[in-house]
Amino acid sequence: MITLKKSPVRIGEVSVRNHLILAAGVLGTCASSLLRMLQSGAGAVVTKSIGPEPRPGHAGPCLVVLEDGILNAMGLPNPSARFSDELEKLSNEPVIVSIFGGNPDQFAEVAGWFANQAQAYELNVSCPHASGYGAQIGTNPDIVKACTEAVKSQGKPVWVKLTPNVTDITAIGQAAEDGGADALVAINTVKAMRISTPLKRPVLGNKFGGLSGKAIFPVAVRCVYELYDACSIPIVGCGGVSSAEDVIEMMMAGAQGVEIGSALYSNPDLFQNICRDLYSEEGYHWKEIVGCAHA
Repeated sequence: MITLKKSPVRIGEVSVRNHLILAAGVLGTCASSLLRMLQSGAGAVVTKSIGPEPRPGHAGPCLVVLEDGILNAMGLPNPSARFSDELEKLSNEPVIVSIFGGNPDQFAEVAGWFANQAQAYELNVSCPHASGYGAQIGTNPDIVKACTEAVKSQGKPVWVKLTPNVTDITAIGQAAEDGGADALVAINTVKAMRISTPLKRPVLGNKFGGLSGKAIFPVAVRCVYELYDACSIPIVGCGGVSSAEDVIEMMMAGAQGVEIGSALYSNPDLFQNICRDLYSEEGYHWKEIVGCAHA
């Protein structure tokens, strides 16, 4: 298998310890779990998405484990500004704060709460199951550009996490780049649902949710590949990554790093396991691998 030389790297103006990053929404609700992921091999961590007001989330069931992925409709539950207390425990760590809002002003307000704690912001304009937020604004290039500009004014790196639930993801990526984004994260979950045949009703309390895990890996690779051709800023691949081989494939499509989430459900030590397989003294420099499938 192809391996990489291990070395610190900068992705989207953020210094990370390696190419593996904890994805938003997974083990990102408290300082202890974020720190645990860093200690187990993550190069950086992204927090749970934080918004302009506390939210309890959707009524359950909120998460269902499928044979090839995870279906969830959490509804963006979060403590809002109180989350800054958790981040106080993670000073000087590579923490990227995921934020959401319903308009540019709300994005800027939330970003301001964490100006002294975040290494960067990741804009959640892609959650498929929260009314008024996420993908409901992330499918409009003009709004994505405006939200990116608003957060960029805070003076920190801005990553924009894109939804795959659009006709042309490159139009949204280009809008984020035009707004000053330092990196794109592709992708968030795919809008989906399952129905319980014995109960004759949807398995999720919200009916619709977001599908993550191995089932969406080919979709994520395709989106990274398209964005690499259309945009000039770094891309972070996200969606179904569960092995070192997956990391290399994402990087060949054009990603400079990857975010890992659902795979941690069955293996919380996955970061250190992938690092063991991904890096070696005889490995390639990462710049030799990123985008090589486009040659």
